Order: sequence, then C-alpha cells, then structure tokens
Amino acid sequence: MLQRQRGRVWWGAGAAVAAVGWGAQQFAPLLLMYRAELGVSGPTVQAVFAVYVVGLIPGLLFGGPVSDRYGRRPVVLAALAASLAASALLLAGGHGVVWLFAGRLVAGFASGAGFSAGAAWVRELSAGTVDGGERGPRRATVAMTAGFGLGPLVAGVLAQWAPARTVLPYLPHLLLALAALPLVRRTPETRSPVAGGGSLRLPDLSSRRFRTVVAPLAPWVFGTVAVGIAYLPGLVAPRLGGYVLIFCTLITLLGAAAGIAVVPLARRVARAGSRRLLATALSIVVVGLLVAALAAATTDPLLVVAADLVLGAAYGCCQVCGLTEVQRIARPGQLAGLTAAYQAISYLGLAAAVPLAAADHVVPPGVLLLGLAALAALTLAVTSHAERSTGA
Repeated sequence: MLQRQRGRVWWGAGAAVAAVGWGAQQFAPLLLMYRAELGVSGPTVQAVFAVYVVGLIPGLLFGGPVSDRYGRRPVVLAALAASLAASALLLAGGHGVVWLFAGRLVAGFASGAGFSAGAAWVRELSAGTVDGGERGPRRATVAMTAGFGLGPLVAGVLAQWAPARTVLPYLPHLLLALAALPLVRRTPETRSPVAGGGSLRLPDLSSRRFRTVVAPLAPWVFGTVAVGIAYLPGLVAPRLGGYVLIFCTLITLLGAAAGIAVVPLARRVARAGSRRLLATALSIVVVGLLVAALAAATTDPLLVVAADLVLGAAYGCCQVCGLTEVQRIARPGQLAGLTAAYQAISYLGLAAAVPLAAADHVVPPGVLLLGLAALAALTLAVTSHAERSTGA
C-alpha cells in the first residue's frame, strides 16, 4: 500500500503539466477557423501561432532556475495561473486578433515555466519509486503529451460542432486548470528554497555531452510535430472539403497518441543503453520524414495520417531520450535549469514549418522533406559519434 501511494505522489505535478500542455495546444486546430471568423490573412494567423514561442523561451529559461532556487510548487502554481489567464484572453479572440496575440504570448510563458519546473518535479517525485530513474522521464513525457493531444481534440470538436465556436473550446481547459490547482498545493515539494541572495543563473551548458548529443537531438523533438500537424495537413487541404478542421484535430490527436504509445518501447530500449535509444529515436525521425515526403508528393490524406503516426512516435521517443540524457548529466541543483535549456532548444523545432512553407513554391514539398530526412540522418551520424566519444 505504501509503495502504491508513493507511486501516485507525482499525479498532482503530472496533472499540472498536462493542463499547461492542454492550454498550449488547444489553439492548434483553430487556426483556419479564426482566419474565416476574423477575416485576417494567412500570415497574420501564422504569426499568432508563432508568438507562442516568444513567450515560451523566457518562461523556460527563467522558470527552471527560479524553481531550482525557490521550489517547484510556487513556479508550477504560477504557470497554472498564467495558463488560466491565457485561455481567458483567448476567449475574447473572436472580437479581435489582438486578444489572440496576447493569449498566445501568455500561453507560451505559462508553458515554458510549467514544463521546465513541472517536468523536473515529476522526475524528482518519481525518484523514490521502483525504476524511478526510468519512470520519471516517461511520466513527464506522458503527462505533457496527454495535454498536447486532448487539448486540440476537445477544442477542435467543440469548434466544429458546438455553438459559440470562439468561446466554448476554451472552457474545458479553464475547468481542468482550476481542478489542478488544489492537487498541486497538496503535492510534496522536492526543492527547499535556497537561503541567501545572489542573482539567478542561467543553465550551465558546459557539459560536452549536452552540447554534442542533447542539443543536436533537441530540435527534432518538436520539428517532427511541426511537420506532422502544421505542414502536412495544408498540403492536402484542397482534397478535404469542409472537413479540414476535424482532419487537423484528428492529426493532432493521432500524433499525440503515437507519442504516448511509443514511450514503453523507449523505456525498454533505454534499459539497453543510451546509445541504442538515441539511434532508435533519430531513426524513427528519418523514417517519418520519408513517409512524409511520399505523402507530400502524392497529396494523399491517408499517407499524411501514416506519416503523422510515425512522426508522433518519433516525437515521443526523442522526448524520452532527451529528458533521460538531461537527467543523467545534470549536476545537483541544476536539473530544472538544464531541462529548461533542453526544452528551449527543442521548441525551436516548431519553426520548421515556416521555411518549408516559404520554399515549397519553388521546390516541391516532397523534395524539401527528403532534404529534411537527409539532415536527420546526418544528425543521427553526428550524435552517434559524439555519444561514443563522451561515454554511454
């Protein structure tokens, strides 16, 4: 019984990470809806989507060090409050695009602070359980990915069929985040506040393994997500008729489900050594991009679904690999800060769809994705060599 209670102690932190992830991704399937509702241009809608990263990076880089100094709970509670504020701003988005910009910016900051402190909290709460070193990164990945998948699913379904389509999609997240607040308050703190003054320090990135293995891997975590849910659906949109919104919702859900489903496999591979997990993760990225290239060349919606499933699996495996590596190399007191640095680099991958969309007017999308697959293969070769030279 005691072991079972210890196994559940991370649930409050996990619920917070899932709630923040829900708030981060609920906007994804609604892009085309706002373009029609507000009459704004495509580039404006894409700018609304991208401004999330502007808030995310400082949230990641400062949320981790702040939680290292003052504790996980205060930062996670603040992130939940910011996530609630973001959805409240997005509720007003039907009245003007400025509310969407504000809501996405705040959502980015909430995600940065919540993911850096929350993921570290989940891993620390898992450390006292059997196989805690393996389960911590897995639990953090599952919590984050569950929010990423369920948020767009619920928001997309409500936007497709419910009334008040610019309001109702955000209400479930408000309820979820409110419900997570008391759970977080009851979750044990794992970091005591550090006494004394002094300025906050940005994460120490001096580790050679971080610079040569983790950093090159990181952009592929969300680079696969960008290709799967942001780039590929637009290529087949003319063939979907009035079902573009629900197709985008389905794609987002399937990608997240694949990311969760692959986690047990990643855990088993990790037991055989970090080298094998790294090779497996990046190999799945290469395969997913090859399938994506075929889908782009044929503009077949079913192939887009297939590519999205493989890319979702690549996301999950890369995320477990990256978090496991960070946990391995982080020095005492620096776990959240180094996690934040890793996640900041990983989120740069969300920009992958921008150059692809800009270039596919002169280069066929299938060729562009083949080039991206070649870049992933090069990353596999480089990081595998670096992994051998820095030790398993």
